[in-house]
Amino acid sequence: MDIKYVHTNIISQDWRKLAEFYIQVLGCQLLSPERKLSGAWLEKGTGVKGAAFEGVHLRLPGYGESGPTLEIYQYKKMEDKTEPKANRLGYGHLAFLVKDVAAMLNKLISKGGKSLGQTTQHQVEGVGLLTFVYATDPEGNILELQHWS
Repeated sequence: MDIKYVHTNIISQDWRKLAEFYIQVLGCQLLSPERKLSGAWLEKGTGVKGAAFEGVHLRLPGYGESGPTLEIYQYKKMEDKTEPKANRLGYGHLAFLVKDVAAMLNKLISKGGKSLGQTTQHQVEGVGLLTFVYATDPEGNILELQHWS
């Protein structure tokens, strides 16, 4: 294997609170140890002057012990963020396959997330019936909740 996907990173205002959201709502699993990293090597690799952060990796659901992780870090010094929009350039969203889109959306909202759109169904020719909605986690990162039947 020449290439293997390993993780997606979210920079958070409160990494502990955001990690707890992903554990409680989407079933991610906490992986030890917590990370607290800084130094010239990190500054050199990230290109961020004085880089220092702390956070954690969460195992994403559905892939077992060797699956990819969600890395949630909080830098000591961070840049401002713009309002989330599904059509903004760059990375768009994280998608999660769920059994019940409406129930998961309600759970997400009850834990501080928000709905961006309305739950919608569409028959995708040759694939099946897609039920989906875009929402955000408590810090405004876009999530897609989807179910195929």
